[in-house]
Amino acid sequence: MSLVTVGIGGLVVTGEPGGVIVTHGLGSCIALVVWDPGRHVGGMLHFQLPTSALSPERARGAPGTFADTGIPLLFERLYARGCRKEDLVVKAAGGGSFNDLYGVFDIGRRNHAAMRRILRRARVAVAAEDVGGARSRTVRLFLDSGRVTVQSGEEIAPL
Repeated sequence: MSLVTVGIGGLVVTGEPGGVIVTHGLGSCIALVVWDPGRHVGGMLHFQLPTSALSPERARGAPGTFADTGIPLLFERLYARGCRKEDLVVKAAGGGSFNDLYGVFDIGRRNHAAMRRILRRARVAVAAEDVGGARSRTVRLFLDSGRVTVQSGEEIAPL
């Protein structure tokens, strides 16, 4: 089994048999997980902020940091591997609220809203999501089965 870790602003697409894609420590960030059951190809994006307008220069060097540049790139890489939009299963986790006592920044909610808006415009449905709250999450995609798990503390739940 091959384990590929996706860091903050990272994006991975692979079809390695027996592979697992994982990202750790999701707070306000969101992991967008996409799997093609016919091709056993999957991808994961760990984006940190909703819009690249905050830092266009950073977006050029690290497009996965932002929802508006990372999400299209994730789908482009899946399509380059022969995946078709109508076959994809899309799931998301994260978007929590931490250390924002008065909701001034509300990055988790803004990340989630940006993701939903981008996917809606692209006519991509989200099959499942685990977003919000005030807990850290680890997300795994098992490429052989498409199973996605979300771990928070000791608890591991399917998504």
